[in-house]
Amino acid sequence: MNGDPQGFWFVFRGSELLVHEENTEGPGARVPLGDEWTGLGLETGEPHAVGFLGGIRCYAAGLAPEAAPPAGMAFEGLRRLWGRLDEEAWKLAGRAVQMLEWDRNHRFCGRCGTPTERRSHELSRTCPDCGLQHFPRISPAVIVRVERGDEILLARSPHFAPGVYSTLAGFVEPGESLEDTIRREIQEEVGVAVTNIRYFGSQPWPFPNSLMIGFVADYESGEITPQEGEIEDARWFTVDNLPGLPSKYSIARALLEEFIAKRTP
Repeated sequence: MNGDPQGFWFVFRGSELLVHEENTEGPGARVPLGDEWTGLGLETGEPHAVGFLGGIRCYAAGLAPEAAPPAGMAFEGLRRLWGRLDEEAWKLAGRAVQMLEWDRNHRFCGRCGTPTERRSHELSRTCPDCGLQHFPRISPAVIVRVERGDEILLARSPHFAPGVYSTLAGFVEPGESLEDTIRREIQEEVGVAVTNIRYFGSQPWPFPNSLMIGFVADYESGEITPQEGEIEDARWFTVDNLPGLPSKYSIARALLEEFIAKRTP
């Protein structure tokens, strides 16, 4: 066991979080705290401080790939922990797993191969030979609610749960503004042009290291033509005939709930 024994510990085996399984079907999963963590006697890699939860400092640490969970505990992926971890704890878990992945993947300099060193005053690993700094990767992506009067454009990808539709999204490419990305992605995915783009909000998203930047846009022209291999189906919906919706923790759900609230008496 490493570091401060009094904090919450977000401990991962790869991308799976170690949790107490107090309720395997609903809320109740939690991470170990304080003496409880110390009593597990697990050996981890060097920990990272990742923030605070209820005023208590939180740490991230990694276990060996072959590590087995202690009795009464399990390793779970973050998608399976939606709604089972407290929302703030789930957000910190997302930060924790991204920091551990960055630390694991940048032990050696990508330019010269020299072992890198962690910096104490900033979140980086630095090559002592050539000086190249390695910061955690963040991949910006846009997610857009497209409106046409009282209708909203929703689509589903082949990997979505059955019946679930969501707003359109895509990663920003080099040289693009966020607005450029919105126009390109929506045109590519559904063959529609949009106008009157306005900012909604943002959300860090750990699948795997995204920053989701939300917008609302108005339909301008075009007929829906789903992109083969990317979009299984896309349609216009009203609040009276909405399909299954994405997770309540997601910015996609927040975009949809605002749309519903504005059009519900």
